Amino acid sequence: MATLVVDFFTSSLFGTIALVIDISIRVVAVIVVPQNRKPQTAMAWLLAIFLLPYVGILLFLLFGSTKLPRRRREKQVEINTFILETTEGMDRVEKGVDFPSWLEPIVEQNRALGSMPLVGGNTAKLYTEYSESLAAMTEAVGTAKRFVHAEFYILSFDPTTKPFFDALEAAVARGVTVRVLLDHIASIRSPGYLRTIRTLKRIGTKWHLMLPIQPWRGRWQRPDLRNHRKLLVIDRTVAFTGSQNMIDRSYNKPGNIRRGLQWKDLMVRFEGPIVAGINALFVTDWYSETDELLMRETDSIPDEKIVDAIDAQVVPSGPGFDLENNLRLFDSLVYSAQHRVIITSPYFVPDDSMLYAITNAAYRGLDVQIFCSAVADQPVVFHAQRSYYEALLRAGVRIWLYKSPTVLHAKHFTIDDEVAVIGSSNMDMRSFSLNYEISVMLHGRQIVARLREVEETYRQQCTELLLDDWLTRPLRSKVLDNTARLTAAVQ
Repeated sequence: MATLVVDFFTSSLFGTIALVIDISIRVVAVIVVPQNRKPQTAMAWLLAIFLLPYVGILLFLLFGSTKLPRRRREKQVEINTFILETTEGMDRVEKGVDFPSWLEPIVEQNRALGSMPLVGGNTAKLYTEYSESLAAMTEAVGTAKRFVHAEFYILSFDPTTKPFFDALEAAVARGVTVRVLLDHIASIRSPGYLRTIRTLKRIGTKWHLMLPIQPWRGRWQRPDLRNHRKLLVIDRTVAFTGSQNMIDRSYNKPGNIRRGLQWKDLMVRFEGPIVAGINALFVTDWYSETDELLMRETDSIPDEKIVDAIDAQVVPSGPGFDLENNLRLFDSLVYSAQHRVIITSPYFVPDDSMLYAITNAAYRGLDVQIFCSAVADQPVVFHAQRSYYEALLRAGVRIWLYKSPTVLHAKHFTIDDEVAVIGSSNMDMRSFSLNYEISVMLHGRQIVARLREVEETYRQQCTELLLDDWLTRPLRSKVLDNTARLTAAVQ
């Protein structure tokens, strides 16, 4: 009898403790979670915590903060002083009759948030074919005389990228300083990671991992805060950036190869003052990872008249900044559009502000089109993206799905015939809040016209999604889409 009483008392005590802990978690979550978070993000986290208190709070502790460690954020503030000095070419911006009146406030906004100026006197060449852009980057490395700065979200040594690595090795042999940055988690998840690291060591590059997760070395932050930038700078005279990683088009993953998936990207080759701005981002990331602040190049820019010169402004974004610089840029441009908005993004999971901007543009009677893929490599993101199609289609947005098995991985959009943005940023909450990204805003009718031609080539390979067809999709697809949408806001 005594044993039964003790067991009952013990079980009651543990039950009471568990209940108190459970209630405490919920109360604390209601107080803590909404602080400095968007309502939709806060609600998603609270839902996870209330449904699965112990699992939810553990996930929140691991993934709830979008801030990097304080020292890294302090470095971003320090490096902004460097960036503010990267102002060559500001005098080359010709604000004549072709310069939209609505663009000047956006330029100032970008400058206030990301420190970079709008600079004139640039040229830009687009590469839409994977092999051509790889060959162009390899050829550019072959011309290097002083330094090569390579930074990629995924960098992998494989048969496709071997010529690029060979060019790096030859550059080192010529006495060129070659610095390489690669994202730790993204690259380690790619086949051949150890082979890549051995190759970088063997050829004599100076290389570092970006945002490494190595707690045994004191390197730790939220694991899914990543550096998603892709850029290459040669001697401060040539720069490449865009959506393409340095890896085979299949990403060398058995599942992709089995499905026949091939990535289609867009890269742009710049010359002119904008190269210094792109290099400033590499310097920023190098400083963040190594504590080495590279000396600013002081050689002057040739004073030559360039036909059809382009104005360009680098817009950096990421968890090192207090605000979502890329999202604010995208929203501002969409609201400023007068005639047409065409967006290309492989992962389209907008927050409420972006969704409202795009649908409002369509309701205003603008020609609004979105290019994305009919197939994807990330099922959760893919289904979350699909959950937005109905609202977009009802607003009058035209949606074009690039045919399988190609994954349209390009990231760019155009506003009227005036402005374009090209870079590494997707139109999704991850790119807005969790990833370091590079976006380059371009002003010039000629570059927009070139992108219009690229968009037309996409259109010829796409199937247009129609509202009536979309509404008849199976119930299981609707459930998957809407369920995946709930996870998109857990940032």
